[in-house]
Amino acid sequence: MSLKSFGAKIFAKHIRNKIDKWASQPEETQQKVFLELLAKASNTQFGRDHDFKNIKTYSDFAKNVPVRDYEQLRTYVDKMVAGEPDVLWPGKPLYYAKTSGTTSGAKYIPLTKESMPSHINAARNAILCYIAETGNAKFVDGKMIFLQGSPEMEEKNGVKLGRLSGIVAHYVPSYLQKNRMPTWETNCIEDWETKVDAIVEETLKENMSVISGIPSWVQMYFERLQQKTGKKVGDLFPDFELFIYGGVNYEPYRSKFENLIGRKVDSIELYPASEGFFAFQDKQNERGMLLQLDAGMFYEFIKADEFFDENPKRLTIGEVETDVNYVMLVSSNAGLWAYNIGDTVQFTGTKPYRVIVSGRIKHFISAFGEHVIAKEVEEAMQLAVSKTNAQISEFTVAPNITPANNELPYHEWFIEFEKVPEDLSKFSNILDENLQRQNSYYFDLIEGKILQPLKISRVPQNGFQQYMKSIGKLGGQNKLPRLANDRKIAEVLEKIINS
Repeated sequence: MSLKSFGAKIFAKHIRNKIDKWASQPEETQQKVFLELLAKASNTQFGRDHDFKNIKTYSDFAKNVPVRDYEQLRTYVDKMVAGEPDVLWPGKPLYYAKTSGTTSGAKYIPLTKESMPSHINAARNAILCYIAETGNAKFVDGKMIFLQGSPEMEEKNGVKLGRLSGIVAHYVPSYLQKNRMPTWETNCIEDWETKVDAIVEETLKENMSVISGIPSWVQMYFERLQQKTGKKVGDLFPDFELFIYGGVNYEPYRSKFENLIGRKVDSIELYPASEGFFAFQDKQNERGMLLQLDAGMFYEFIKADEFFDENPKRLTIGEVETDVNYVMLVSSNAGLWAYNIGDTVQFTGTKPYRVIVSGRIKHFISAFGEHVIAKEVEEAMQLAVSKTNAQISEFTVAPNITPANNELPYHEWFIEFEKVPEDLSKFSNILDENLQRQNSYYFDLIEGKILQPLKISRVPQNGFQQYMKSIGKLGGQNKLPRLANDRKIAEVLEKIINS
């Protein structure tokens, strides 16, 4: 055992004990964070506008501070970006994480001196929890790759800005710098396909032990490795034993990954976002990710099916239930207040509080009142894949409201298969029956002959990469929406299929 892996085991035990302490006191931990945030921001423009000094309870806060998304918070953000200090948080931010908004153009999410540690420590703590649980630390001596955006940054009125993953790349601890791949120069390549080819060349003869990234883009890296060498990834990297991922559900990709690797490897799920690093998987055999309750973020939740009501009830951590779909709000030491991040989550447990990401509040299908969410289609896909030995590269779902020949409407599943099931009709039936079991509204629509069962449209190989490239979102931290209530994506995919 190396000195580094021995030290990692000791440190892992220490961090695990600290985590267990705050996780066992969830409401007290959140109350402490809540009061600290209010006190710190009371003299900011936002704090004065919302009378922070006279807020004594959560009830006061909910009355004074309405739920906002980026567009509704934008007047404050614009002041910050223009260079004004003390707007949402004392002083100026350290950085802006620049993301592409769907309606608002570029979004500038502030990252402050106080919020940056949570982005760094959460990923570290996820790995340390894995070491504490399994006793396995030998991978710390191998090479680690993090497929991410370019670390190059611009500057706007004295504040640096860039992609979140690129900003975080500046904070890789010194003890990991020698292990970290790819090189800085390769990481700065903007074109994703060129970057992946360069990463393949750099890592081909390295002792890779940890690989991290969004599954769809890691898959592309694995496929390029296999094309280059004709070998399984697990044969190229015999010490590869830990895959760390976030952004999308890994389960639909798992069988494809295991085929590319040639064996099973352990995995850790993360829940990072520009607005905060919210959760990470802390146990290998527990479903869900541990919600970060002591990381400078105060959470509120609104039931997703009540979110668009006039005055939906806002809940704190002690009021949530398992297996309910919630919109998650966050107030943070980055200067976000009752901020709707757009994600929906479900709690898998409350002792401690663990969550799964169930979808996006704007990403669902409810063309007929069915309100099908990402979690439901992903679980249906997972079951269909496991029961037919099929393998998929990517998929998305859209409604077809006015099909030809006076057919009943249906949900159209666009699927890029790596391995097509022997019986596509059976695969389709498993998908549809499972979706009906999960979603009673969908079941009623099928039973009532309002909808016909779903149909599958096969997307050609690399068709989804072609789609993402066409909209300028190939690679990095970009994610394909799992489903949509319109046919904007479907229309592009139809052209790719027909071509």
